[in-house]
Amino acid sequence: MADLAADRDAIRDLLARYTYHGDRGRLGEMTACFAADGVLEFLGQAPRGPAAIEAALSSGTRDARLTFIRHHITNPLIAVDGDASTARSYFTVHSNFGPDHSGTYDDRLVRTVAGWRFTHRRVRIDWQAEGSLFAKMASR
Repeated sequence: MADLAADRDAIRDLLARYTYHGDRGRLGEMTACFAADGVLEFLGQAPRGPAAIEAALSSGTRDARLTFIRHHITNPLIAVDGDASTARSYFTVHSNFGPDHSGTYDDRLVRTVAGWRFTHRRVRIDWQAEGSLFAKMASR
């Protein structure tokens, strides 16, 4: 019998690992949070698979004045149905420039032999500051 509390805890851990690794530029570890054919949908892009996601996220140049970036995830709603799950979370992003942007993550996940992995993560931006780093990413 499945342990719902353990599954939800493992999924919250996946959400945190994605965020911590992404904020620290550890794209290999971040993209390992995706299933082999997982999709990251953002800015009109939808790269499929960890290698394509890493390539999409590492394109462009980083603002040399940026010293840190932190994603804060709140209120994850997690529904587990056997070996599949959905999650929806709010996020807010801060950098050394201040509050930058916020929105929601809409996730579909699957249980694999390596643990829970994203099969599809959609990033939706609800707000961004004037001069947002996200706006710079969109102009690439």
